[in-house]
Amino acid sequence: MMVGADAAAVARQAAAGIAARCEAAVHEHGRALIAVSGGTTPWRMLAELATLPLRWESIFVAQVDERVAPQGDPRRNLTLLEQVLVREGPLPAGQLLAMPVEDPDLEAAARRYQATLESVAGVPAVLDLAQLGLGADGHTASLLPGDAALEVQDRDVAITAQYQGLRRMTLTVPALARARELLWLVTGAAKSEVLRRLLSGTGTMPALRLPARRAMLYADPQAAGGR
Repeated sequence: MMVGADAAAVARQAAAGIAARCEAAVHEHGRALIAVSGGTTPWRMLAELATLPLRWESIFVAQVDERVAPQGDPRRNLTLLEQVLVREGPLPAGQLLAMPVEDPDLEAAARRYQATLESVAGVPAVLDLAQLGLGADGHTASLLPGDAALEVQDRDVAITAQYQGLRRMTLTVPALARARELLWLVTGAAKSEVLRRLLSGTGTMPALRLPARRAMLYADPQAAGGR
């Protein structure tokens, strides 16, 4: 685990880790496919990443999860992704792979998004890196305790029940577990206990469904609890 001085430092460190993985992936197989999550600290991280001199023409950015809400809705992760990486950043617009949550047939949309990932990264699609957050209840992506999407094993994209008023589209446990590398980004004192459980590997929270191998973890002192 890498502990930064504060959330801004953690964002810079995580951006450097993602950049290194992207460069390695482009060198290894000609392109990089990463998936990113929402949240305040990830936006800082992505803003830092957008300033780095990467081979952006060979990088594809997918979504780990997304709220089912209209285009431009401030609750959508895509809204800030487009702003930070495309409108104000170096990523070609066609290489931001948006989850199609505006489709009235969400199950068909989930299948279509899996096909989009496969068109970039083969069958089954293997992400070069998945950046994940950690909820206070132990969820990651939109893999929520007790939700049927957490148990999906036969596809890479699923639809959740309502959570905080909205349904979500999310990558599933198999899709995330298949990633070449996981990057956990955890900040804030409210996450200290759940981070302790993640590090100890104890309990049944959804985040523990993912493998600890090939994982990087970046935290601020508040989340790390003095570690």
